[in-house]
Amino acid sequence: MSMMDKLKGMLKGHEEQASQGIDKAGDLADGKTQGKYSSQVDTAQEKLKEQLGDPGQGKDSPPQQ
Repeated sequence: MSMMDKLKGMLKGHEEQASQGIDKAGDLADGKTQGKYSSQVDTAQEKLKEQLGDPGQGKDSPPQQ
């Protein structure tokens, strides 16, 4: 069982809280780096949410082409 499978199992039913945690962690990283790596942080947040099956995915992001 991979690490991601274990995380998915633990977060089952708590997707919204996980999404909020990912957002907070990204904001913290942006603050600590003074926004220097904001595009990389945003990409990492999107990938994590994608992997974890974020229920609100696509709510704030523009449509994919």
